[in-house]
Amino acid sequence: MPSTPDLAPGPGQPALDRSFFGHPRGLSTLFFTEMWERFSYYGMRALLILFMTASVASGGLGFDTAKAGAIYGLYTAGVYLMALPGGYLADRLLGQQRSVFVGGVLIAAGHFAMVFHAVATFYLGLVLIILGTGLLKPNISAIVGDLYGREDERRDAGFSIFYMGINVGGFAAPLLCGYLGEEVDWHLGFGLAGVGMVAGLIQYVAGQRSLPEVGRLPQNPATPAEGRRIWTAVAATLAVAFAAAVAMGLGVFTVDVVKVASVAVVLIASAAALYFAYLLTAGGLDATEKRHVGAVAVLFVFSTFFWLGFEQSGSSMNLFARDMTDRTILGWEFPASWLQFVNSAYLVLLAPVFAALWLRIGRRQPSIPTKFALGLILLGAGFAVLARGAQLAADGTQVGIGWLATAYFLHTCGELCLSPVGLSTVTRLAPQRYASALMGVWFLSISLGSLIAGQIAGQVEAFSMTEIFLGIFVTTAAGGLVLLLLLRRRVIRWMAGAA
Repeated sequence: MPSTPDLAPGPGQPALDRSFFGHPRGLSTLFFTEMWERFSYYGMRALLILFMTASVASGGLGFDTAKAGAIYGLYTAGVYLMALPGGYLADRLLGQQRSVFVGGVLIAAGHFAMVFHAVATFYLGLVLIILGTGLLKPNISAIVGDLYGREDERRDAGFSIFYMGINVGGFAAPLLCGYLGEEVDWHLGFGLAGVGMVAGLIQYVAGQRSLPEVGRLPQNPATPAEGRRIWTAVAATLAVAFAAAVAMGLGVFTVDVVKVASVAVVLIASAAALYFAYLLTAGGLDATEKRHVGAVAVLFVFSTFFWLGFEQSGSSMNLFARDMTDRTILGWEFPASWLQFVNSAYLVLLAPVFAALWLRIGRRQPSIPTKFALGLILLGAGFAVLARGAQLAADGTQVGIGWLATAYFLHTCGELCLSPVGLSTVTRLAPQRYASALMGVWFLSISLGSLIAGQIAGQVEAFSMTEIFLGIFVTTAAGGLVLLLLLRRRVIRWMAGAA
């Protein structure tokens, strides 16, 4: 007799709760929490490099692009990097629900710190947002998963609805925060991002009844002695981070952030390489598991290449929008940050199309490494378009918004080929006893790519926009071709036997 699928909902959820469009009511709480958190993140991100490179006379910080790019890269890299300790603290001390709340409070506090006209509070705000996002992001996704039984057929659709919350927040934030920041006052734009996070926290607390037991307690609680040691380490780390941020802002000491970013690239890359080496040599894996880990390691490299290009959106592409794009409509020049909403708009429109396409093709759809290669080639094609646009604008003549709109379209198609596929692939290939750790390491590819992206954007004053975009085109498109033509079959062989 065949076994009955596990359709039981997560801990504490009513049996087969369908009160939110056929899904558990808790999904609505998490949807709006994530929507507002992404509103706050993308609202601030749309302004960040513009604010840092704006002149002091216009209310900005007056940083050169090398310094601004390095800070931007460290910030975006830190957001993903902190997901590792954020998940650990939830598992050992806080529980997922409390981690989401504490993370949201830290994020809001970070945005409000940036309301003040001081460099010290600017750095402090970035640190708070990084820490808060590290607590909130991995744990809210985990709670979504816990709303469903392991074989509940609604699970994938539930994550798709949740993902829409990300894009709704990402769509609205640049329009509202961008306008307020660029047209009225930079710091008010940062403040509005904080208001969005507070709105998310209010509805999260109000919706707690829909999450009665899901993620309420730590999954692997620390003993009292372990808890004291962990809290001591956390407190010491926070004290050092906050003191360093404030001291830098006050000019007590200076740090070459460009060199710090370069060192961070080496450290993150080395950590990932050492972990893969450990799994393959001393992790106790059988031959099949080693092949699976080897496939993940190869895809990790190409994921990094993808994100070093894709994360130009908030940096060099934002500067292209400001300096080289004609943004005039009926005699009014709209803010450069508004063009940051285009990617989210395309995602809202195209995500259902791609999902339906993969389902329709079924078993005939491209292999995972082929999808990765297509993602990189499409990303590269977008930068080829931008390189031509930058070449036309090199004489000071601004080009139309169609150049950026076309590039974002190609980038979004590339993202849909690679980003969700990468997450799904790691869950399939990771050995069961290393599943969580390997997913955390996978996020290091995004962190590493984001960090390199900031360094590339920082070269805008040393190289022309055309040279930078052309270089990214060659790097990403060539990477896609190498994967497609030279490594695809080997990776497919290594993936054989995955569930």
